[in-house]
Amino acid sequence: MRVALFCIDKPGHLQTRIDNRPAHLDHIKTSGIVEMAGPLLSPAGEMIGSLVILSVETLDQAQAWADADPYAKAGLFDSVTLREWKKVIG
Repeated sequence: MRVALFCIDKPGHLQTRIDNRPAHLDHIKTSGIVEMAGPLLSPAGEMIGSLVILSVETLDQAQAWADADPYAKAGLFDSVTLREWKKVIG
């Protein structure tokens, strides 16, 4: 199954994102379950969140990935939502 992970940063926490970005990218690479990922942007082009598409067996596996994300461990996110997602195009 695919799971879309929507993460919204806490306001004023851009530096937390920048500081933890290398560890976050390493988590993406080493986990082997990320199909697509990228930052959500403000109208001014600043990073304000993340969208990650995971390929997993269960929602629990997706939750475990999200909990282990260095961004989450650093307290970056104001909210995190996981939703099963069906790929139709692309």
